[in-house]
Amino acid sequence: MEPMIVISIIGGAIVLLLLIGAKVKPVNWIGKLLVKVVIGAFCLFLLNAAGASLGVHIPINLTTSAISGILGIPGIAALLVIKNVILA
Repeated sequence: MEPMIVISIIGGAIVLLLLIGAKVKPVNWIGKLLVKVVIGAFCLFLLNAAGASLGVHIPINLTTSAISGILGIPGIAALLVIKNVILA
């Protein structure tokens, strides 16, 4: 086989792998974000279950789940402050 053909095949394979790798990264990022949102919803569920006797209730929806999942405990604290101080 001629060297030019081999170099072209290897170059094409490298470009193809770079393009496939570029498309996998956003899908991976979206997957990680969805996992965080689900974990945030679970944390809000636990908070609502534990806080039922204290009258603590934060609705579980996409926005509150995303806030608590992405920000973690400070996000849950912010949701509690928003609910009790601003909305009360």
